[in-house]
Parts: sequence; C-alpha cells; structure tokens
Amino acid sequence: MPSLIDIRRRIRSVKNTQQITKAMKMVSAAKLRRAQDRVIGARPYVTALTGILSNVAAAAASDPEAGANPLMAERPEQKILVVLVTADKGLAGAFNSNLIRGAQRFITEHSGAEITLELVGRKGRDFFRKRQARISGDLLFPAKPALEDIQPIAARAVDLFAKGEIDSVYLLYNEFKSVMSQKLTLTRVLPVEAPKQENPIDYIFEQPPAEMLEALLPRYVEMQFFRALQESVAAEHAARMTAMDAATSNAADMIERLTLYMNRVRQASITKEIIEVVSGAAAE
Repeated sequence: MPSLIDIRRRIRSVKNTQQITKAMKMVSAAKLRRAQDRVIGARPYVTALTGILSNVAAAAASDPEAGANPLMAERPEQKILVVLVTADKGLAGAFNSNLIRGAQRFITEHSGAEITLELVGRKGRDFFRKRQARISGDLLFPAKPALEDIQPIAARAVDLFAKGEIDSVYLLYNEFKSVMSQKLTLTRVLPVEAPKQENPIDYIFEQPPAEMLEALLPRYVEMQFFRALQESVAAEHAARMTAMDAATSNAADMIERLTLYMNRVRQASITKEIIEVVSGAAAE
C-alpha cells in the first residue's frame, strides 16, 4: 500500500498536469477562432474561382481550334505524387495518426504504382523517413498559412505533371468540419477536372478561352493546396482543443479518485493506531 506522502505527491503531479492541459485548451481555442475566420474568409474566393474556371473550361472545350490543356490530360496512374499534410506537434488526439494511416492505406491500394510523397508537417516527415519511403520534399507546418508557403510545392507538382514525370497528384489532409469533427479528405488535384455548373454564364472573352485556361489552371491548383493547408490548421487546433478538454476532465476524475483513496488510507492508518493504543492499555 502506498504511503500518504506518495499519494499526495501523485495528486500534486496530476493537478500540475491539469493546469497545463487547461492552458493548452484555452490557447487552442483562441487560435482556432482565428484559423476558422481565415477558412471562412477564403471560401468566397475559392467559390468565385471555381465558377470562373468552369465557364472558361466550357468555352475552351467548345473552341475547335483550341487544343487540350496538359494539366487536364488523363493518363494511367503509373507515377503518383501524394501531398500529405500533417502537423508539427502532437497532443491532438488522432489528428496525425489518422492521416498517416490514410497515407499507408493509399500506398497499399496503389501497390502497382510508383508513389512519391511530398510531406507537409514534421509528424508525417519523421514517420515516413524512418520507413525509407520515397520522398520528394518536405515543409514545416505553418502556424499562420500564407499562399507563399505552399506555392513552391504547387508549382513543382504542376511542372512535374506537365512534363509527364508524374501521372496524378493527390492531396491528403484533415478538412475542418466543426470543433468536434475533422474529416479525413483525399482529393485528386491533377489532372484538373473542370467543375461543372448547371447554368453556365455565356461570357464574351477578350482573349481566347484556351489562353485564359492556361493561366487559370495553375492558380486553381495553388488555391486547392492553400485551402488544404488552411483547413488543416483549423482542424489541428480543433483536435487539440478537444483532446486537451478530455485530458482536463480525466485529470479531474483521477484527482477525485486519488483523494478518496488517500482518505481511506489515512482513515485505516488512524484506526490502526487507535487499536494499537487500546490494545497496549488493555495489556497493562
């Protein structure tokens, strides 16, 4: 049976841990608010860009003199680039482990293809480096994502696909749904599949639609990468806030159990001492 000193020391240790988890929860809640605002603020731009791309692609497809854009070319998937977006830090529940398992599952399902990984975030980088995976590059997970952070990766993916060195590009990330929910999302970025609209707008184009499409597609790919980064940042803060809230509640339960156990041990010790005193007095 542990002594009262050991139990008090453990209670004090759990209380210190509870203070840390409570502080981490508050920090993540504040960061989540800002990250969520950035995600919501970027959605109108992405929606507008998607609508423009849909109309321009429809106009380019109806032009008999325009050739097919290389970024929209469908090829058998023999060489695949997977951009995996994980976090740099842990203590976020299953945020990173779900992404890593999703990447491993994708590699297993496409065992006949040559898969190269582009890793964003220290957790995914460290995991796949230890397993000698084929890695083309890595990037630290930015706390405040900017378009400049993801542009080099997007530009390299576009260049490799246009040259025919890879046949497709996939994005694997956690999409922010709510504070309690993050959705593991796997989306194909290249080749670009032009979004379709039910009622496309009949624009009058000053430039040929094919030239506009050529300039618009790399920008659209960049925005897909940037959107995945923003969604991942918000999802990470939400996952960490939820995990730290659960850890704080568990610490409170443990403190309650340890306090009850300490009281029982102390009561048993006092009872034992009383019995010894009474027994000694009766012996005399």
